[in-house]
Amino acid sequence: MSTTKKVSEFFDNLGASAKGVVKIILQSRPTHTEKVVDAEKPLIILANGPSLCQTIDEYGVVLKEFPTLAVNFAANTPEFRNIEPDYYVLADPHFFRASNQPNIKLLWENIGKVDWEMRLFIDRRYLKTIRTSVKLPECVKLDAFNAVGVEGFGGFEKIAYSKGLAMPRPRNVLIPSIMIGIALGYKNIYLCGADHSWMRDLHVTDENEVVSGMNHFYKDDNKEIERSRNEYRGYRLHQIIQSFYTAFLSYHKIRRFADSRNIKIFNSTPGSYIDAFERRTLGEIRQ
Repeated sequence: MSTTKKVSEFFDNLGASAKGVVKIILQSRPTHTEKVVDAEKPLIILANGPSLCQTIDEYGVVLKEFPTLAVNFAANTPEFRNIEPDYYVLADPHFFRASNQPNIKLLWENIGKVDWEMRLFIDRRYLKTIRTSVKLPECVKLDAFNAVGVEGFGGFEKIAYSKGLAMPRPRNVLIPSIMIGIALGYKNIYLCGADHSWMRDLHVTDENEVVSGMNHFYKDDNKEIERSRNEYRGYRLHQIIQSFYTAFLSYHKIRRFADSRNIKIFNSTPGSYIDAFERRTLGEIRQ
């Protein structure tokens, strides 16, 4: 690497680190994530990509045997009560700001019917909102995380991530989910339903409208499909591609952080576009 490039990279990291410090001061607060007792057991994170149907069909027994973490609208599916996930993560502000929408209302109703021990992790900014507006059963423990994305020098990132004050930029719910798994103390984490094959469905109409398909293992109703399309309406192609870039970069930052703590993250999603983690099927989980 040339001297000029090294100097440029140094000042880029310096600026990003300074910005990160300010974000942490303004947006983060200390959180306490109670460690699991049996950290040697692997954690299986169930993202909502379309391949999760195949995973559930093939490895349903495995999903019942090991700790699992579900996200987003999983509670609105029959599989939710069959798997009985140990952890649940909600990160999108939509889940906390649109309680009058049918899908969101149903989600909180279904979480309210949980009758097994489950820890619900939400963005710390909405902790007070949920405590005052949602009645959770006693078996559901409410936890919080700081959805504050920071970058900068490697040492700065490691300290911020280790203390739970920040994380790689949380472009989607899988990013905080993995970081929560690490914070819980799990040494081995498996990712399922993490297709991330958005680019396969990305196209531009003759009216210059960018359309990106966000397919899930469950079938979205027409209202949810329209809401998703409305969110993308008005964005240009370069902005959406930049958002993809942010997500995939975050996974490499997570990989570097996990490696520093001797934590293994395995991608068990067939056809996944994530290239940061070693591939391993759930069939190998006992090895």
